[in-house]
Amino acid sequence: MSDNHARVSIRILEKEYQITCAAHERTDLLDSAELLNARMREIRDSGKVVGLDRIAVIAALNMANELIRLRKSDGNLETEVGGRLRILRERVESALEKGQQLEL
Repeated sequence: MSDNHARVSIRILEKEYQITCAAHERTDLLDSAELLNARMREIRDSGKVVGLDRIAVIAALNMANELIRLRKSDGNLETEVGGRLRILRERVESALEKGQQLEL
């Protein structure tokens, strides 16, 4: 294995997995595995879903749904911030054209 890759051992629902990743991604992989393990434990402990594969699919669907919601909220935030920046730019340009002091 090269110096820029790391072999990482992760444990999800009492099962061990050996993963190879870029060395700089090791911490992110461990954090991701910890989050996935916690989510899968929650689902398993609820007693509503049985079977490792079903638990994994439900956990993946829940996490994908959260990601989609975050992307949408980021898009809304970008639109809002972009609008505010446009208004500020217009005010600055207008003030510069008039040679006025600008109050923000």
